[in-house]
Amino acid sequence: MANIRTWIRLLLMPAITARLLSRERLLKQRRHAEAARLRRGERHRVHYFHQVDDPYSALAAAALPLLQARYDVEIAAHVVGPPPDAAAPERDKLVAYSRKDAQLLARHWGLDFRDGGAQPSPHDADLATRLLVAAAQDGRFVDEAGRISAWLWRGASRAAEGIAPAPALTTAEAASHIAAAETLRERMGHYLGAMFFYAGEWYWGLDRLYHLERRLQDLGAQRAGVSDLLYPPSLDLSSPLPLADAPAIDFFLSLRSPYTAIVAQRVFALGRLTGAPVRLRFVLPMVMRGLPVPPAKRMYISRDAAREAYARGIPFGRLNDPVGRPTERGLALIPFAEKLGHGQDYLLSFMRGVWAEGIDAGSDRGLRKIVERADLPWNEARQALADEGWRRTAEANRAEMFALGLWGVPSFRVRDTAVWGQDRLWVVQQALGVK
Repeated sequence: MANIRTWIRLLLMPAITARLLSRERLLKQRRHAEAARLRRGERHRVHYFHQVDDPYSALAAAALPLLQARYDVEIAAHVVGPPPDAAAPERDKLVAYSRKDAQLLARHWGLDFRDGGAQPSPHDADLATRLLVAAAQDGRFVDEAGRISAWLWRGASRAAEGIAPAPALTTAEAASHIAAAETLRERMGHYLGAMFFYAGEWYWGLDRLYHLERRLQDLGAQRAGVSDLLYPPSLDLSSPLPLADAPAIDFFLSLRSPYTAIVAQRVFALGRLTGAPVRLRFVLPMVMRGLPVPPAKRMYISRDAAREAYARGIPFGRLNDPVGRPTERGLALIPFAEKLGHGQDYLLSFMRGVWAEGIDAGSDRGLRKIVERADLPWNEARQALADEGWRRTAEANRAEMFALGLWGVPSFRVRDTAVWGQDRLWVVQQALGVK
């Protein structure tokens, strides 16, 4: 019976995900949401969820007045706490990395954020929470949240930053607001701070704000003269730019990561255009390392990856989840493919197969198709599947990734620069010396 259920799942999954993640379905949902808004006679309403001690939220808060000035929108602000443990594995690494990454973003966009190397003090965080909740309740959040957040992370005096005295709101009253906001966020289907929600879709921080802006512009919600984007996606290198003694790009990847799937061809193109060798540093997926991935997180990641893939023109959406045996078989063949000089071709074939074509990499038929179109001999590949040496390599790669302060994929290292995320390829370019 278990085998029958597995077979049915593998058979149906590609068709189901192709429909769920299709661009046509997304656009249809958007049309229905807009029609419902017009029937109700409502303004465009964006919900924003702010986590006080989250540096990404500090950056997002600074963008709120700009967003409201550019679009005819009402912004409903909610203050929330940190994500639950199940949604934030390796929390200490996440917290430390978030500060460094937010500093990178702030420099990139010319924003005011300073990583002091530590989280705000509990006293300052409590005061900022009460100030922000009071502002949210009084309709002042958009105007004041950026200034309050900047003060919190700088650690300067309130008077110097123009911050009002402590509000009459108590810590307990603020906690009640947070509990209600977290319930609302969970009901809407999310778990993080720095999140924007508009009519059925989530947008994370500055990195995804361009999707929301494009949607609002498609609806004609922009104010006069607005046609550009606040924080447009970075442009990939498109012409050859050979670098003298180009450093290697360490590409930490997982075969079960949709974000790895949509960045692989981009990082390989960057390597080709600059002459930088790309080293495949594969690791086991989080769930196969005992780290949980809650349903809401899986759903958001899939939808977000589909939206990002569409923006980059990368095929994605007809999935056949390679968790378990398909991933193990796929990883076993990376050293084999690299030995024959086809490591990148094989990885691209595998990722396209399981993330865009619905191929079952756990079957010989599916894996053979993946292998042979990468110009690899199937008979030799079948023999290579018996070599378990890849497990030691995957664990060594994981240990090295953790030593860099990273824990998720895709991640990259160039010399002393280490970053996480498919939306940080611009940092990799800069580390290579590409301006």
